[in-house]
Amino acid sequence: FPVKLWLLVNSPCVQSVRWDARGEGLFIDQGLFEQELLVAEPGEDELFKTKNFGSIVRQLNLYGFHKLTVSPGSSAMGSKPTLSTAGGDTIYPDGPLHHFWNPHFRYDRPDLLIKIKRLTKANKEKLDAGLEVTSRLPDDFQ
Repeated sequence: FPVKLWLLVNSPCVQSVRWDARGEGLFIDQGLFEQELLVAEPGEDELFKTKNFGSIVRQLNLYGFHKLTVSPGSSAMGSKPTLSTAGGDTIYPDGPLHHFWNPHFRYDRPDLLIKIKRLTKANKEKLDAGLEVTSRLPDDFQ
């Protein structure tokens, strides 16, 4: 999931997902994302196994992404992002604009993707015990 997301945000063909001004966070335009990436044409492969944007947000949360507040002075303008509380979305004509952040998801550091772990029960137990959770990038991304 993190590698797929990194490829999407760096694709010139994808308009619904983009980096924030610092390249340290990611903006997702919900309405455009649903139209562009969650609706597969007949005969097309589905990019995600869901058509529900809420499922995408749950996946982001499972991989350690945090929702940030989107406001006129947010990191889109270059200031320091702040963690969001409920209702932190900005509404646009096409739908909400969501801002997510993960310390290992950065524009200039694809090598950090290997540090993004899915929070499973087994991984949580390892982390709680002070053990390292290992993963590797797909062969075609190394």
